[in-house]
Amino acid sequence: AEKLSSVKDVDWNDFLQHACSLLDSTEKTAGAARSKLNLLYYLCTVAVHKEVASRLINSYLFPVLIQQLRAATNWDIRAKVARVIALLALHTSELGENVPVSEVIVLLTELIRENFRNSKLKQCLLPALGELLYLVASEEEKKEHPRECLVVPSAAYTVLMRCLREGVKLFH
Repeated sequence: AEKLSSVKDVDWNDFLQHACSLLDSTEKTAGAARSKLNLLYYLCTVAVHKEVASRLINSYLFPVLIQQLRAATNWDIRAKVARVIALLALHTSELGENVPVSEVIVLLTELIRENFRNSKLKQCLLPALGELLYLVASEEEKKEHPRECLVVPSAAYTVLMRCLREGVKLFH
């Protein structure tokens, strides 16, 4: 993470381009899936560094992550993408104006709702939703004027509360 945080813009763009092309790959082989997972594990490792997290969430990699969350057929990849998004939301120190936070909140909400009975999937998706909601709340606290990209749909709160109620029932 230290090395990645100090790379020059040209090298940073090369890194992003390579990462995006690997994630965007439509190759369906086991090797391609393994390569994506390895990249996602790496991103989880470096996303805990505040500067790297800020650079990544504000880059064109973030929309590619959202696309992977939406379209990947492999749930291991989707789960790891959700983990990367959660770590970026947790560790970013600076959120740009055009980061599509609301889009990913809507997507996570839909995925949780569609897979509500699958507790394993919920355990992968809920932390990302929670971190994004916390990020939105933190950003709203900092700013005087709310930003459109930080609008949280009421369905997100409804799904979150439903998950919490279900969780409470499991412990009684």
